[in-house]
Amino acid sequence: MQNPSIESIFQRFITPKWIGFYFGAAAVLVHLLTANGYGYFRDELYYLSASKHLALGYVDFAPMIAWLVRLNRYVLGDSLLALRFLPALASAAEIYLTTLITKELGGKRFATTLACLSVFIASGILSMNSYMSMNAFEPLFWLGCTYFLILVINRQNPKYWIGFGIIAGFGFLNKDSMVFFGLALLTGLLFTKHRRLFLSKWFLLGSLLAFLIMMPNLAWEYQHQWATLQDLRNVQLLGKNTVLSPQAFVGEQVLELLPPTVLVWLLGLWYFLFHKKGKQYRFLGLAYLFLTIIVIALKGKVYYMFPVYPILFAGGGLAWEKLLSERKFSKAIKVSFLTILTLSGLVFAPIVLPILSPQTLIQYQKLFGLQVPKTEVAHSGPLPQYFGDRFGWPEMVANTAEVYHSLTTDEQNKTVIWASNYGEAGAVDFFGPKFGLPPVISAHQNFYLWGPGNHDINTIILLGFNQTRAEKLCTQVEAAGTVGQPYAMTEEHFTIYLCRGLKLPLNEIWPQVKVWN
Repeated sequence: MQNPSIESIFQRFITPKWIGFYFGAAAVLVHLLTANGYGYFRDELYYLSASKHLALGYVDFAPMIAWLVRLNRYVLGDSLLALRFLPALASAAEIYLTTLITKELGGKRFATTLACLSVFIASGILSMNSYMSMNAFEPLFWLGCTYFLILVINRQNPKYWIGFGIIAGFGFLNKDSMVFFGLALLTGLLFTKHRRLFLSKWFLLGSLLAFLIMMPNLAWEYQHQWATLQDLRNVQLLGKNTVLSPQAFVGEQVLELLPPTVLVWLLGLWYFLFHKKGKQYRFLGLAYLFLTIIVIALKGKVYYMFPVYPILFAGGGLAWEKLLSERKFSKAIKVSFLTILTLSGLVFAPIVLPILSPQTLIQYQKLFGLQVPKTEVAHSGPLPQYFGDRFGWPEMVANTAEVYHSLTTDEQNKTVIWASNYGEAGAVDFFGPKFGLPPVISAHQNFYLWGPGNHDINTIILLGFNQTRAEKLCTQVEAAGTVGQPYAMTEEHFTIYLCRGLKLPLNEIWPQVKVWN
């Protein structure tokens, strides 16, 4: 028997699936090495609190993230590294699903390498996978549905609709935006010859499975007067999010996904829409266009589109592979292209990963003339929001503890901490026990549903309130401390008020103070 040569062994380990594995492993390593940078993100503290109140629904997010955080705490703990382990794995899974889609579309080594590298270095995707949130897991459901739909077409086997339906159902439990992607994907099918796939009994069965999986959350929404829709309507009425023109929205996609990658995803869009070999998957290009229209029409944030780009990267990888297959100097062009993408990724990485010190980051942004756009009108600070919201929480709780421990024992027994938003409330809930603080309450988002508790209260420590709001609650209001870590967001610089002599009992005040926005 002839022994395999070194070259044959090497070839065996550079197949598309192995390439996806290597990029996925690199992504996990990058995220775990940077996991302890800066501190807990505002939303992570919120989810940690939600994990103590497991339910089938929440005001401003789908239920899966709270259950995942609860499981994470039980198995790994709640340190920064532990909390960011699952998002790191999700980054690897996102890359590997991109590999499977690229391969199923017909891509080989270069197509897979280009698609995986693009996902790996895309700035917005890197940022989304750097902390615990449903945004880190959302691409897995979008890509999973896409993969099963491609299998339905390529294998001419409608039974794959079952996998599509199951993934879509759980995708909804992760984030409600699964509905919009599903709608865009099915609309894309409707405008192509593949519309006949809707006539299959397996499509109906897959749809039924998706609905059954979604049912518990829908039941919760019904029982709570469609709380999430109330919240979304309030966001629209308040003009909370930064609204961009269609041109500016597309421009931000280019910027936030790393500008050189536009050469990949835009060609991928062209490939799906116009290339003679890509027309079988035209529904994917149409789905991207429909989704863009939906997000812009609903005044959504730029990052709502990020989970769809791995699909375009897969198409772009395949298009470039076909374009270069018969060109002179194709190998040199491929190496140069991959090198440029890699170097640009290295340059932009410190903008979206907690690698540099805050002051160095500010100088780095100025050096390259980079300014990360705001996603919400009211949020500002020296750092981009996705970094600024990781600063100031332990210091805020420490300052609150100073105020609390300045009270007499009798006063402490009748004192509660009231935070104005879920970030402050989550921080006190998480860090507070280390400082010996009493329970925290808030009327913001899900904290409102968790209520004010059954406390015999005479004194409230108010966080994030102005004096006018404080005086509406109490007969005596005293400025007792300040909060303001230099790199925290502007709204997290405030005066701590000590509020004595409640004008009404908390349980009577509560129905009047709900803040869902």
